[in-house]
Amino acid sequence: MTKNRGNFSGTIGFVLAAAGSAVGLGNIWRFPYLAAKGHGGVFILCYIILALTFGFALLTTEIAIGRKTAQSPLTAYGVLQPKWKGLGVLACLVPTIILPYYCAIGGWVMKYFYTFVSGDGKEAVKDDYFTGFITGQWQPILWMFIFLFVTAFVVYRGVNKGIEKYSKVLMPVLLVLVIGIAIYSLTIRHTDADGVTRTGLQGLKVYLVPDFSGITVKEFFIIVMDAMGQLFFSISVSMGIMIAYGSYVKKDVNLMKSINQIEIFDTVVALLAGLMIVPAVYVFMGTEGMSQGPGLMFVSLPKVFDGMGIAGIFIGVLFFLMVIFAAVTSAVSVMEAIVSSLMDVKGWSRHKSTLIVTGYGLIGAIIVCLGYNVLYFELPLPNGTTGQVLDLLDYISNNCLMPLVAFLTCILIGWVVKPKTIIDEVTLGGVRFGRRGLYVVMIKIIAPILLAVLLLQSVGVL
Repeated sequence: MTKNRGNFSGTIGFVLAAAGSAVGLGNIWRFPYLAAKGHGGVFILCYIILALTFGFALLTTEIAIGRKTAQSPLTAYGVLQPKWKGLGVLACLVPTIILPYYCAIGGWVMKYFYTFVSGDGKEAVKDDYFTGFITGQWQPILWMFIFLFVTAFVVYRGVNKGIEKYSKVLMPVLLVLVIGIAIYSLTIRHTDADGVTRTGLQGLKVYLVPDFSGITVKEFFIIVMDAMGQLFFSISVSMGIMIAYGSYVKKDVNLMKSINQIEIFDTVVALLAGLMIVPAVYVFMGTEGMSQGPGLMFVSLPKVFDGMGIAGIFIGVLFFLMVIFAAVTSAVSVMEAIVSSLMDVKGWSRHKSTLIVTGYGLIGAIIVCLGYNVLYFELPLPNGTTGQVLDLLDYISNNCLMPLVAFLTCILIGWVVKPKTIIDEVTLGGVRFGRRGLYVVMIKIIAPILLAVLLLQSVGVL
């Protein structure tokens, strides 16, 4: 049933595809917002430490499970330990919930790109522009459909002709765009109505220099938990994605080297995303402008681009083009996790599986789009926020299922099948496992404790 699943042709294709999955909307809108909220450099310091320890352990585990079993997330856990196959269902449920709302947001990005390309960037500055667009009935569905079609096309083409081929093009272009916009952000300066002049370099200081003044123990705990929650987005763990991608990696590929490269690539892009956004928003809107949350990208940034004058139109076009690349590579990986599961369980062809998942994604994403008008409701969530369809799906997948899947994966590998299962896969062919001792301690003890705390915080217990 699993023959002709396909493989990445080599290390570069795998690393770029995995990095493409990791570098998504979470890095570009969530990371800068959390960094600004978490006292700038304090959040970044916590994030980097967690990425090199906690993130490293989860990323290594999932990629190694994928390659060892050559199975999708739905079936891989059952191969390792038949009694734990239910964990595969949970892991596959995450991308299944994420795909519809990710495509809806991808549609928003495409709409904004079109707005700036067509010269209507001034319209996007208006306070009611974003709300007016997402509460409209047909436009969000149209743009979502275009985004979903592009995503499905790449997955339909397969592993090396689709995912690998397009990642090799999109990821280097995305990196160049991010670096270019980040450098430009540091050069700008602006004097506001009160005569206060702020510069990009001052914004850089706000972003990077840790400010521990006035931080309480509780606040520091929240920053650590925010950084850990961000890691799920940043390295695409607990979504089944890295297991799916790992299953396409050939046995002669040096897994340790690839994992290190994915870690570095993702952390650099996450930091650059903040470097691109935080100084620019600080220059034009001060520290208050950085507390916009997800609205940072669709509400604050168009105002920043408008403040840049003619250059802002060009920067706006490049920015939203770059976000489209990031969103597509991530959406492709989310869809691939579901498609690979159908191929393995049902024995269906890639083409049939992709068409079925696309149909599901379309129906689900239409419901998400209608959640802002016809199906609008307000539901208080345990984490203290109020949400509608998109927020509810986001809460279930990110706040509940992802920490739960990661926690159970740690228990399975740390205590049931033992860390040696992963270590043996990583060291195939005599490959050296750097940070082996750290890995064992993280997967058995530290990561499960951190994840249990995160899970309790997410459901409102802490």
